[in-house]
Amino acid sequence: QARLVESGGGLVQAGGSLRLSCVASDWRSSINGMGWYRQAPGKQRELVASITSGGITTYADSVKGRFTISRDNAANTVYLQMNSLKPDDSAVYYCHLWDRFHYWGQGTQVTVSS
Repeated sequence: QARLVESGGGLVQAGGSLRLSCVASDWRSSINGMGWYRQAPGKQRELVASITSGGITTYADSVKGRFTISRDNAANTVYLQMNSLKPDDSAVYYCHLWDRFHYWGQGTQVTVSS
């Protein structure tokens, strides 16, 4: 029943913006944090940004100043505002949630063209 529902991916030109959303549906346990990872073909999955229940944020160096993670705790929702997108940002973006365990969404494709 519990699931992570991602949305907001798509195709955008370099310099454009996208906003990703992830909703943790039917969650019974307390959520410790949520965030976003991404994986490009042939590359390892990497942390993009995360935010804890206490509001502590973490960003990959490559996205600092361009991406902003935010949350709506009441709605169990996390957002990733992505500005000044670059072709190197192209990847499948996965929502990540952790309580006592770790959970992953199915991923949403972000493609940035030059």
